[in-house]
Amino acid sequence: MVRVLIADDQPDVRSGIRALLERTADIVVVGEAADGAEAVRMAAELRPDVVLMDVRMPDHDGIAATRQIVSGSPGPTPRVIVLTTFDLDEYVFGALREGASGFLTKNVAPDELRRAVRLIADGQALLDPAVTRRVIERFAAGSGPPAGRSTALDSLTPREREVARLVARGLTNEEISVSLFLSIWTVKTHVSRILAKLGARERAQIVIAMYEAGDLHVR
Repeated sequence: MVRVLIADDQPDVRSGIRALLERTADIVVVGEAADGAEAVRMAAELRPDVVLMDVRMPDHDGIAATRQIVSGSPGPTPRVIVLTTFDLDEYVFGALREGASGFLTKNVAPDELRRAVRLIADGQALLDPAVTRRVIERFAAGSGPPAGRSTALDSLTPREREVARLVARGLTNEEISVSLFLSIWTVKTHVSRILAKLGARERAQIVIAMYEAGDLHVR
């Protein structure tokens, strides 16, 4: 059973998401928070597997709340999916930087939302491909990434760097497996080593590391 906490300042949105999620036997909504501060408190008390986090909320926005939930307590940490109507680039980048496991817009299809919750609870990452592509394109069209390269990225082998680029573009392990003609277990091993070398908790944070190292380009 996947335990979910919904954080959104609009009651009708919370009710709608609850109704969608509880139509399945393997997902249960354990609580609803109306602002960021309440989300942090309830996450500590209820210990959900997944937090669906709105971005624009009073008394701590979703980015600040994500940071506190991900880094704030010992033991198993709830994983955060940022769910918002605002698919603006700075929110995507900020959410990933603070440790969100996934990012989806609120117009996501019901089946895709339920799938995302299951994926995140299972330890995977999920990014809306369209949003991820816009982020990369916006950064590529701007002034470019910050100066300097990551010494952690320099420690990656050529194959690990290749896998990291595909992870950063939002590909799943299965898609990477097909793209590089590797077994799924080999891909998972590469991803685990990349995370360890980058000191990252979430594979979604690989996007940040690749961008800041200037190693993420639009094809």
